[in-house]
Amino acid sequence: MGSTRVRIAIDAMGGDHAPGEIVAGALRAREELGVDVLLVGDPQQIEAALPPKKNLGQMEIVPAEEAIAMDEEPLNAVRRKRKASINVAMDLVKQQKADAVFSAGHSGAAMASALLRLGRLPGIDRPAIGTVFPTIIAGKPVLVLDVGANVDCRPKFLEQFAVMGSAYSQYVLGTTEPKVGLLNIGEEDSKGNDAAVRAHQLLRENSQINFIGNAEGRDVLSGRFDVIVCDGFVGNVLLKFAEAVGEVILQILREELPQGLHGQIGSALLKPNLKRIKQRMDHAEHGGALLLGVAGVCFIGHGSSQAPSIFNAIRMAKEAVDNQVLQRIQSQYILERESG
Repeated sequence: MGSTRVRIAIDAMGGDHAPGEIVAGALRAREELGVDVLLVGDPQQIEAALPPKKNLGQMEIVPAEEAIAMDEEPLNAVRRKRKASINVAMDLVKQQKADAVFSAGHSGAAMASALLRLGRLPGIDRPAIGTVFPTIIAGKPVLVLDVGANVDCRPKFLEQFAVMGSAYSQYVLGTTEPKVGLLNIGEEDSKGNDAAVRAHQLLRENSQINFIGNAEGRDVLSGRFDVIVCDGFVGNVLLKFAEAVGEVILQILREELPQGLHGQIGSALLKPNLKRIKQRMDHAEHGGALLLGVAGVCFIGHGSSQAPSIFNAIRMAKEAVDNQVLQRIQSQYILERESG
């Protein structure tokens, strides 16, 4: 690619706060992470979002004629708008002009574009969106997948999610021998519907992962598991619920702690602690979700992403590239086919 630095293609037109917050997060990532940034979108809007007299340095603007709106049907929009910013960004990865792509725009469009332009990794039937949740153990997150890519899943898909999630947990999140769980309605092997029982058996028999059994809803944030697999319907409900609970708790703390003179004094004393609580609970600390299973590093951010989220998503994309997550997943499946 002509550069040893990691190059990230960013859909500058995707998200509720595009392009201003996208550009701000990208600028910070360029300065603090040492990455090359390719901002894809309308050059006039991107340039208007840049600070006055800001030196672009290792940042390039790549023109894109269109953008995909949140209310558009994703697959049709991706096919119809060939020069949309998400498609141009994906093409940069396909052409090896970028190492990874990030978008806070239409998540369905990002997934459709990734599948059409990058394709799936060999041996992977369905990609999965994996997102990181905090747990009650500080510094020990849990990766949950799928959280929206596949509403219905065969047992084999869940097994593949577990292998991909284990590789990501180990090589990007730094987990030694990630403990894998299957989200279910009980701990017993026989619990759940037929698909869950069959998935449990496949996971238990897979020597590539450290499967420790079923995970109930109360186990998700317990710190007992490092990777939890489920279908995208359940995973997306879980994701949205967890985000809402985090926001409710933070709002309650903001409202209740300053009550009365003692509360005001206590709030001032606890301010550093409250900041750390927010950091542990805030989804912005992780920035987005990795689309595992496609032939390229692709991160999908929240539509409401602002500069801190963008920065953290770029940081995680860089770590995925640096730790060769795609190559490690591929090698595991090659070994599996050879041993089979």
